[in-house]
Amino acid sequence: MRAATSLRLRLTAIILVPLLSIALAVGFWQVHDAREKAADIFDRSLLTVALAVTGDVARSNGNALSLETRDLLGDTSGGPVFYHVYAPNGYYVTGYATPPVRHAAEPWPDEPYTYYNSTYHGDAVRALRLRDVTTVDGITGLFTITVWQHVEVRDAVVRDLARRAFIVMAILIGTVAFVVWFGVRIGLRPLTDLEDAISRRSGGDLSPIRRPVPPEIRGLVLRLNTLFGQVEASMARQASFISNAAHQLRNPIAGVLAMAEAVRSAPSDQAARDRAGELLVSARHVKDLANKLLTLERATTATGHDERLEVGELLEDVTDRFRATARAQGVALSLALPEDEVLAEADPVMLREAVANLVDNALRHGGPDLGRVAVGLSAGDGLAQVTVADDGRGVAAEDVETVLSRFGQAGPSEGSGLGLSIAEAVAERHGGAIALAPSEGGGLLVTLTIPAAVEDGAPMRQAAE
Repeated sequence: MRAATSLRLRLTAIILVPLLSIALAVGFWQVHDAREKAADIFDRSLLTVALAVTGDVARSNGNALSLETRDLLGDTSGGPVFYHVYAPNGYYVTGYATPPVRHAAEPWPDEPYTYYNSTYHGDAVRALRLRDVTTVDGITGLFTITVWQHVEVRDAVVRDLARRAFIVMAILIGTVAFVVWFGVRIGLRPLTDLEDAISRRSGGDLSPIRRPVPPEIRGLVLRLNTLFGQVEASMARQASFISNAAHQLRNPIAGVLAMAEAVRSAPSDQAARDRAGELLVSARHVKDLANKLLTLERATTATGHDERLEVGELLEDVTDRFRATARAQGVALSLALPEDEVLAEADPVMLREAVANLVDNALRHGGPDLGRVAVGLSAGDGLAQVTVADDGRGVAAEDVETVLSRFGQAGPSEGSGLGLSIAEAVAERHGGAIALAPSEGGGLLVTLTIPAAVEDGAPMRQAAE
């Protein structure tokens, strides 16, 4: 099985990954914005230098530049600026020998000044061409002033700005990561405290957790408390079952051992055979009791294997098993089924055992006047109802709770006292119930109800003739 990722690591990643993505997007936008702003600033600087050169050329007749203009040329926006001036007749006035050539083949735009990209001695440069009417040495006309600067100067400034921005963001993200990592650890402290509290418990302590917890894990604690309650109830049932089983099996097993000793010490072969017969009856009683105990335990704890079954066919199988026993007792055993099939999603083994116990209970405890046991089946309102009615001695209203309890009997009997308990457990296991009431003409009516099955929401289908 793949190992689970640390919750602390997952929370940290959930917080930091989007933050890092946003920071990278902001960083690239910042670089793009810085490049555009730097280009605008450098272009404005070139225009400032060009205007300063134009003013100095006009004042000095092209002979000299002022100190302020020289300072601008020497270090404008972090790098030197070159210049060139020529007169209207194309004669050189001042500056560097030749200016950068504009690569574009189209004519110059009719604007006072124009920016363009070019190369100067193999290096990429950004240039500005300014045309201004002025007078130099008595020549008046449209003078052309060209200033330019290496693009590398601009790129260096942009890289420096970007580097600083990314350093700031890295520091911020690192700080956030540090805070989140330890913040998540502090935030998860209630879980570690809960783990510590549970680890301090003994194996038998299933009491509810009552320590205060944040709302986010309150549901987890409620689930744990529910689970603890279910486990505690299951352990209580197991303990009760073991105690009851030990109590109920002790006397029959002791009787079997006594009968075995009697067989061994029989004075004659005939006496041994007689006692062996009694031993066989006692052993069968112990076997029946053990089987019923196992059936009851399975009905109350096992999940079972449900399947779609026709309840009428199951009742036919059960009644066929008891016809010989009923005939031997002089009891009329009947079965009444509806014309339509009654379907249910149930464990066939458990449901068959439940009905068998109801029929067996009627035959065992009906009393000497028992003459009829009627098994019936009906369906309605999404329920399947199995009824077992007899005309025997019945059960008083005050004894109903007793006979439904484990090993409970209304009076002395050779039965185990588990038949009705098994039927009730099976009914509850399938989401149903069991009810006891007087039958018509005296006796007992037991009704076992479980949910009926339908096919795709349709009514139950007609049985085949």
